[in-house]
Amino acid sequence: MAYHRYVNERSVKVNGGRARQKEQTRRTLIRESRRLFATAGYGAVSLSEVVRAAGVTKGALYHHFDGKTALFRAVLEEVQQQVAEAVAAAAEAQDDPWARFTAGCQAFLTSGTDPDVRQIMLLDGPAVLGWNEWRALDEAASARHLAEELTALIEEGLLPPQPVAPLTRLLSGAMNEAALWLAESTNPEDLTDARAALSRLLEALRSPQ
Repeated sequence: MAYHRYVNERSVKVNGGRARQKEQTRRTLIRESRRLFATAGYGAVSLSEVVRAAGVTKGALYHHFDGKTALFRAVLEEVQQQVAEAVAAAAEAQDDPWARFTAGCQAFLTSGTDPDVRQIMLLDGPAVLGWNEWRALDEAASARHLAEELTALIEEGLLPPQPVAPLTRLLSGAMNEAALWLAESTNPEDLTDARAALSRLLEALRSPQ
């Protein structure tokens, strides 16, 4: 009985160690490929460079990802999640519901100034995955939270009663388009102008006080 317990415990430890090692390899691949994609752009990075930077074999890479596009998708999902977290943090720093909403929207717009976000999410993302898949990932990462915020603002009377779905798409599309434009811009004043324009747009939606 004790022998069987020893074997089972040892099996659990071995399997757990393997799982941790696999996860560590995956995290290393994502970290190093993110660094390379952000620095050189997707098209200039080869899988040979990725595995060399990560210190693993191509076989290890293909164990986790079926190719370069799949690896990029994982990196993009991580970047989008971090943008969503930054937006949430900016919103939660405010006490007033309207201030939370506008702070989150402005944080999303400003996120494109981060080099990783600019290159991976805004420049390479739509080009590598195609517009439809890029939008689907954006929907999962941030549009759902935008819809929740708009619903809450309507319930609190800060926005006029209206269907949330079309308003979510209109605002999400406007902010995404502005972020894509800013990613291509070389004029530092464009961000200031875009933030001011977004403030005016959001204020125009607000219920009369």
